[in-house]
Amino acid sequence: MLVERVTDNQIMISFSQGTDFYGIQRLIDYAAYLDATSKSTAKQSDIDALADEVNSGWWNKNKHRFLK
Repeated sequence: MLVERVTDNQIMISFSQGTDFYGIQRLIDYAAYLDATSKSTAKQSDIDALADEVNSGWWNKNKHRFLK
């Protein structure tokens, strides 16, 4: 694995050919999550409440597909 700074705000990471692609994709997804949430001021309780609201709405719209 090779890590190098390309510019002041860009880093390039190179992996050998045999490296597990799935693991690399998970790492990239996590890095994207960290980047997207780095300036967030949301509290965990706010996130939990939003997740509960979304899940409840989804269930109300889709429960007929599971309960017969």
